[in-house]
Amino acid sequence: MGVLVSAGIIVLVLGWAAAPRVFAGGDPRSGVPSEKFQEPGAEHWFGTDNLGRDLYTRVVHGAGLSLTATVLAVAIGLVAGSLLGLLSGVVGGTVDTVLMRGVDVLLSIPELLMSLALVTVLGFGTGNVALAVGVALIARFARVMRAEVLRVRGAPYVEAAYASGVRWYVVLVRHVLRNAYAPVAALTAVEFGLAVLAVSSLSFLGYGAAPPTPEWGSLISEGRNYLATAWWLTTLPGLVIVALVLATQRLGRALAGEGLR
Repeated sequence: MGVLVSAGIIVLVLGWAAAPRVFAGGDPRSGVPSEKFQEPGAEHWFGTDNLGRDLYTRVVHGAGLSLTATVLAVAIGLVAGSLLGLLSGVVGGTVDTVLMRGVDVLLSIPELLMSLALVTVLGFGTGNVALAVGVALIARFARVMRAEVLRVRGAPYVEAAYASGVRWYVVLVRHVLRNAYAPVAALTAVEFGLAVLAVSSLSFLGYGAAPPTPEWGSLISEGRNYLATAWWLTTLPGLVIVALVLATQRLGRALAGEGLR
C-alpha cells in the first residue's frame, strides 16, 4: 500500500511538471492585489501570496523547473558515477586505487556543502544548480557501481562466458552490467529525493531561477518573510517537497528488495 501511495504522489508531481496547465490553468506570475494573503480554501487551495497570486498555481508551475534541475542532476551523477565505478571495478589495480581515493575524498564532503561551493563558483541559474548537485552525487554512484561490478565479475557465469570465448565487451554489457544495475537503480530513486532537497535548498538561498519565476525553493524563501501572518506560503510548498522526497525514498527501498507492504 505504501508503495502505491508513493507511486501516486510521484505520478501526480510528474504530471504537474509535464502539463502544468492541465492542473492549474492560471498565470503563476500575475495575481489580484485585492486577494492577497487569502488563506487556503475552496477558491485558492494553497491560499494566495503578498501579490495576490494563487500559490497552488505557482507550486504546480514550479514543479517543471524544480524537477528538470533534479533530473539533470541525477542523470549527471548516475552516468558519470556509473562510468567511474565500472572503470574502477573492471580495470582494478592502480586505476582502481586512484579513482577510489578520489571518491573517498568526495564522500568525506557533505553533498549540500559541495553543491553550494560549486554553484558559488559556477554562478546563478537553474542549469548551474543542476550541474553542482549532479557533481556532488557522482561519488555515491561510483562507489555502489564499483561494489556491484566486483561482486558480479567473479560470478561463475561471467567466468564461464570468458572461458567460452565471448568478447570482453559483450561480457561486460550482457553479464556484468545487466546483473549490477539493480542496486544502482534503487540508489537512483533514493538520490532523486535527496537531489530535490539539494536543488530546493540552493534555490532557497537564491542560486536558482530569478523571480518571479516560480521554483519550489524560492517560493519557500519568499514566504518566510510572512511566516507569522501567512503560514501557508512556506508550509504548503514545503509539504509538497517532503511528500515527494518520502515517496521516492519509499520507492527506492522497494526497488532495493524490501518489497510491497
